[in-house]
Amino acid sequence: MKKNLLRLVAATLALCTMMGMAACGSKDAGTTDGTTTTGDTASTGGYKDTLVWAQGADVTSLDPHQGKETPSVEVTCQIFDTLVTVDPETNEIVGQIAESWEQTDDLTYVFQIRQGIKFHDGSDLTAEDVKFSLERAINSAAVSYIVDFIDTVTVDGDYTVTVKTKEPYGPALRNLAIPFAAIVPKAVVEADEDAFILNPIGSGPYTFVEWKQGDHITLKAFDDYYAGKPQTENLTMRVIPEASQRSIALETGEVDLAYDLAVNDISRINENESTTVYEVPSLSCWYISLNMNKEPFNNPLVREALSYAIDRQTLVDTINAGSGEPADSIIAPGVFGYYSTGVREYNPEKAKELLAEAGYPNGFDCSLWVNDNQSRIEMCQAMQNMFQQVGVNVNLEVLEFGSYISRTTNGEHDMAYFGWTTSSGDADYTYYSLEHSSQQGAAGNRSFINDPEVDALVEEARSTSDEATREELYKELAIKLDSINNNLNIFYSSINVGASKKVEGFVMDANGYHNLDTVKVAQ
Repeated sequence: MKKNLLRLVAATLALCTMMGMAACGSKDAGTTDGTTTTGDTASTGGYKDTLVWAQGADVTSLDPHQGKETPSVEVTCQIFDTLVTVDPETNEIVGQIAESWEQTDDLTYVFQIRQGIKFHDGSDLTAEDVKFSLERAINSAAVSYIVDFIDTVTVDGDYTVTVKTKEPYGPALRNLAIPFAAIVPKAVVEADEDAFILNPIGSGPYTFVEWKQGDHITLKAFDDYYAGKPQTENLTMRVIPEASQRSIALETGEVDLAYDLAVNDISRINENESTTVYEVPSLSCWYISLNMNKEPFNNPLVREALSYAIDRQTLVDTINAGSGEPADSIIAPGVFGYYSTGVREYNPEKAKELLAEAGYPNGFDCSLWVNDNQSRIEMCQAMQNMFQQVGVNVNLEVLEFGSYISRTTNGEHDMAYFGWTTSSGDADYTYYSLEHSSQQGAAGNRSFINDPEVDALVEEARSTSDEATREELYKELAIKLDSINNNLNIFYSSINVGASKKVEGFVMDANGYHNLDTVKVAQ
């Protein structure tokens, strides 16, 4: 019953938040569905020409086929569009670059491209750009996992594209709605890919202006955007790593939106007469990835012991101020394919017994990596202490975000703390990228698990469109992974954004990819 209720709540919220490409129905400022309304201030003072938002980390890449981390997509989703998107009111797939499409058989999708769409350089977007973009994404080590179900992409005229899949694939359209499947201009990328990466050109609502690394990014409204010019002329993203400083910047009016507030700041921001907080359950799980290529993490008894050593409920109640809930699976309850195996109990004595059985009666020394985000550091410090209680001496290492991603991709870590969002709302997105042996490294599998039974279950579940069959396979997979413990699932988070009460038209996105073309800020 609890599982079904959680899934229903998360799925309902996803109707108004997932993929955030359009605004939901109006609500009063401060409502939990994450919308704001146009207020009386509009008629008296007009609107600002610049919206400023703060986020905790800089982009890793402005190339949508490389920068898949949330801090990157928070920017690139303003610059690029995808073939299709998700209607936040109905949770149905609707066209974006594709005006319409038809599935002619189990393996074939025919897309009609919307005519008249312009790239930011003024060139027309055609079927050739779609074919080029999808094939480029397939060849990207960073994002191929969301599109490698595609076998061929064929151009059938200037505005018709045929996509054939390798086998039946249920989440095909939802994967094509993920921002990393963005459509880029073939001619521009082929002419000078390095220049494109530094000066991205898309067809989205905002054009790129400037990137001062580690400080800010500036975007400008695209006058010729197919869906109409955005509400605000300019966007500025500011990098403010400390959550407390993002809160202060919001309170002083330096920024209009502050992403990912510290949970301890939420009540203060809500009580401020000038600010409010929007918060909804996310599709994210926070977890520790154990590098199975290194000793002693190649020992299943050690991995199980570490899981028993973590008091997940206490972490949620204290470090996370009650926000979120303990996790039992790598996918959140609102994701299709979620199955509850039960949260692993906190049992330090059992952990010690398993360590002794594994040959480590006195524990061992290792490191735990985390990126330079204060709330994540505090979570890891608490777990460091829990591991210490069972004899495992953990050296906590804090890395700059870009270095953290590149070095864990290379497998240099012992243990590393991650958050993962199931962006498509379908279990395949996470199970394939985090658990399949072909996805080791950049694609997401940083535990370096290589288990034939896991691979077989992932492959079978993704190659059928029958939902009942897929749910049974994901149940079996969840049970299997619960015994492997390659990733120690910690908690499911909610997602929050602090906002000035002058902000209007903002819609929360369950993935954190908040689209800002409908947003304006009263003077």
